Amino acid sequence: MSRFQFVADNAATYPVKRLCQLVEVERSSYYAWKAGAPARAARATADAVLAARIRAVHKADNTVGAPRVTAELNDGAQPGDRVNHKRVARVMRAHAIRGYVKKRRVRTTVPEPANQLVPDLLQRDFTAHAPNHRYVGDITYLPISAAGSGGNLYLATVIDCYSRRLVGWAVADHMRTSLVEDALKAAAATRGSLAGAIFHSDHGSVYTSKDYAHLCARLGVTQSMGAVGTSADNALAESFNATLKREVLQDNACWPDEATCRRQVFKWVTRYNTRRRHSWCGYQAPNVYEQAASTATLATAA
Repeated sequence: MSRFQFVADNAATYPVKRLCQLVEVERSSYYAWKAGAPARAARATADAVLAARIRAVHKADNTVGAPRVTAELNDGAQPGDRVNHKRVARVMRAHAIRGYVKKRRVRTTVPEPANQLVPDLLQRDFTAHAPNHRYVGDITYLPISAAGSGGNLYLATVIDCYSRRLVGWAVADHMRTSLVEDALKAAAATRGSLAGAIFHSDHGSVYTSKDYAHLCARLGVTQSMGAVGTSADNALAESFNATLKREVLQDNACWPDEATCRRQVFKWVTRYNTRRRHSWCGYQAPNVYEQAASTATLATAA
């Protein structure tokens, strides 16, 4: 309770002057606070309405924080109906609405000294001027409960640096070279061609294998690799892996079985590309971001 509220609650019993002296506030400040009561009540009512809208967004996806909630509320809104992200954050704090946050470090890379030297062509610059020029990828493990067969499934990814779109991916119960080959082939099928593109990875043995190098050459892809044992050199792919497991698993340590894991990962990556608002894309989904850029380019050319 605020000191002003204490004075207001006891003003019918004791003199305001004495109460203000007791709680060490100026009478003028108390009367100014009292005069502002209608405005505070109106603001509280408006915040309650906003909180209900926020809860509806949060119910659909409990991983979203204030920036993504704000983008969702403002999508298609008239100028007078838009809300400020600071207000959204304040209302979320006041009503204990928060996006799910869980940080977990996992190492899946199996380093292998490569016979060939592959340079780092990105140098931690995970940007691109257009789609289909620069990609990053990685393997992450997907733990399965002992009751559901135990062990792990493994996810290989191919992510476009321009839009953060997951262009190619594959899931298997092994970490053989065929896993990352399937992910790259899926990316080639999605794009039509990867000729001239760069694919950046860590020094995992599957990425340094001759079979993978031959596939890259056949598809016209130039390989790039970060330093051995330095996750920051492939931070974009590492971040994607952490986000997927944090938002899908949340408080669970593993998936109950392989079928559930495959189904939930498929559902999440589909939503990631088509609906999940990405901060890099100005809080648009990667597919929407690419489409908007393509439309703008066509309009400029016309």
